[in-house]
Amino acid sequence: MTSLLPTDAQDLLFKQAHTAHTYTDEPVSDEQVNTIHELIKNAPTSLNSQPLRAVLIRSDEARTRLVERMAPGNQPKVRQAPLVVVLAADLEFHETLSKVAPHVPNARDFFVDETMRHDTAVVNASLQIAYFIVGVRAVGLAIGPMAGFDAKAVTEEFFPGGHHRALVVAAVGHPGPDAFRPRAPRLEYDEVFRSV
Repeated sequence: MTSLLPTDAQDLLFKQAHTAHTYTDEPVSDEQVNTIHELIKNAPTSLNSQPLRAVLIRSDEARTRLVERMAPGNQPKVRQAPLVVVLAADLEFHETLSKVAPHVPNARDFFVDETMRHDTAVVNASLQIAYFIVGVRAVGLAIGPMAGFDAKAVTEEFFPGGHHRALVVAAVGHPGPDAFRPRAPRLEYDEVFRSV
């Protein structure tokens, strides 16, 4: 069976896509970010909950605050990328369900249990982050998603109020010199899938 995507689209989004480690200084515009949002906003989430929230790090002052909270190996990427995005789960997403899930009466009541609500927020925001990665690639930009940071400190710094959880910090831009490392091995089909 063949993919419905043309080969060049398969390569851009999946087969030849790599995490970037260096970036040029060419800026990433608000229009590009809006285009990414338009591509990814229909990602599947439970009850259409859409818990992903993002902070675009553009100022030098905000970048400095973020660099201090990154693992040492990730600090150069945050310093260099023209755009850095902090991607988080809104743990109080149920407050907007009446707007985004009007087809489900009393949808908010499904999430009175805090643990269930927080787990739902993290899983669904993670799905949206995966779409974000593909969306960045689809507009011709490179992305370097990172989990190496002090999540508590980043959350407190960029999402004050205690209702979010920072999940990923992503460097975004045009790839710079030696941006991509050689492809590391991937697990084979039988190591990932099994039928029952």
